[in-house]
Amino acid sequence: MKSPSPHPDSASTVRLMVDLAALAANWATMRDLSGSARCGAAVKADGYGTGADRAAPRLLREGCRDFFVADANEGARLRPLLPGARIHVLNGVFKGSFAQTLAHDLIPVINSPEQAAFWRANAGTRAYALQVDTGMNRLGLTPEQAAAHAQSDAPQPCLVMSHFACADDPEHPLNARQIKTFAGVAACFPDIEASLANSGGIHLGAAAHHQLTRPGIALYGGEAVSGVQNRMRPVVTAEARVLVLRHAHAGQSVSYGAAHVLTRDSRIAVCGVGYADGFHRSGSGAGVPLRASVAHGAYGAIQGVRVPVLGKITMDLTMFDVTDLPDGAVQAGDWVELMGPTINVEEAATAAGTISYELLTSLGRRYERTYTDL
Repeated sequence: MKSPSPHPDSASTVRLMVDLAALAANWATMRDLSGSARCGAAVKADGYGTGADRAAPRLLREGCRDFFVADANEGARLRPLLPGARIHVLNGVFKGSFAQTLAHDLIPVINSPEQAAFWRANAGTRAYALQVDTGMNRLGLTPEQAAAHAQSDAPQPCLVMSHFACADDPEHPLNARQIKTFAGVAACFPDIEASLANSGGIHLGAAAHHQLTRPGIALYGGEAVSGVQNRMRPVVTAEARVLVLRHAHAGQSVSYGAAHVLTRDSRIAVCGVGYADGFHRSGSGAGVPLRASVAHGAYGAIQGVRVPVLGKITMDLTMFDVTDLPDGAVQAGDWVELMGPTINVEEAATAAGTISYELLTSLGRRYERTYTDL
């Protein structure tokens, strides 16, 4: 994705470019991998940090009609932007969210017998989905409770669903157990659509697809299956502005705690980004516990050349070693890529000891956002 030209009059020291065309292409890839199943989209957590108000309508235009959010607040904000779409609320329904759920025509995902009883008593025959726990031990009725629900005189759900715990590891034995268990549950609801597969689950094949898949991280450029080449296009590019360039001598230290001592005379680019922006402190080049197990910290990139973080990442500032770049290759006002075409989101997450989900959803409010759709 080509970065827009720097905005010299902007006060921002961090910027975020979101490629909506790449998002749409990734959804189309997951749709094709879903076989005969309809393909939905998880747009919770503000579209995994990309901005759900832009991401979800773009997916609607691409053909997506089933969207999954975490809570009723997220669903209410998206309803005016998604006319005619089904918006499923994964956290279910409770007294405080009930009025909003009805007012915005949201579909709650019922996660317990108590939620089921509440919905039946208050919503009558309004549509709902039913979640069944097949091995996650998180949300959902037990398979036995679901079977009893199917045999009861309660209004039946419009969707039965479950969630994989280990789909990013195709060889994990729990995947097969969950597929088998969910098939048994789905058989109790023979005329009702079923959904099991997330991004990783879609790669497990037709037995996991049922009638509806619901990819998440893959849509935003993340890795769906560990150890397999990522076919998804990068969606997010995050960059930080170089505030000053400074020279420091061998033997001097950089940043808090003097954790990094320079072994050579160095040029340092001080950039206006820090952990308040979601550039995690754990990705520091030195002085944090993670460096004992992950050898190097985070990198930036300037014109496609990687430059390592020096010392500890601070709240608002990060130092990068640009000594190996030619003189004049970087100046105050230039931009350093934090993740994007050179440093993919998985690599950036690994350097910080986390996963792409957390990295994307923790992007801070100070980013100046630009959307492209080419």
